[in-house]
Amino acid sequence: MKKRGLKGIQQAEELNITAFLNLMVILVPFLLITAVFSRLTVLELNLPALDAKGDTSEKVKLQLELVVRENSFDIQDANIGLIKSIERSQKPNQWKQFTEAMVAIKTRFPDETSISLLLEPDVDYKTMIKVMDKVRSGDVVSGFEVETVVLFPDISIGDAQPVTAEAVDDTIDTNSETSNKSAKE
Repeated sequence: MKKRGLKGIQQAEELNITAFLNLMVILVPFLLITAVFSRLTVLELNLPALDAKGDTSEKVKLQLELVVRENSFDIQDANIGLIKSIERSQKPNQWKQFTEAMVAIKTRFPDETSISLLLEPDVDYKTMIKVMDKVRSGDVVSGFEVETVVLFPDISIGDAQPVTAEAVDDTIDTNSETSNKSAKE
């Protein structure tokens, strides 16, 4: 009889991890390099208080709202109404008018720091961010220097109410009455 016990024992094979180590040598530096370039920018927003409109004990103060519509920027006060309307176009001149209007409001109300952005559903994200940047600060030319002025850094965001046909008719009637009065004078 032969001894089968010794031949039946097989030696354990070694794992070949060379390919895996080569992969790790390439992946680890690549992941470390790309992690440095990814950066996240955070914009801080303040949500309006629930009882902001219900408090009548204080004197009436400016509640500035900027309604971003498809064809215009409407700067308005929640209590009084429309202050100024600026036509939206692709021209850089619109941003100059926009900044001038914001600076004029800031000079009239220097203690005011908050504004509500009310956006129509069709306004794209890029426009919203650009408007937020323009509302936060603006460049003002004084003499031969350009100064960056802090305008309204506390920004709240909401949905704009749709323009109804009655509101458009009222605006047209008001404009025609104004033009008739100026024509009579």
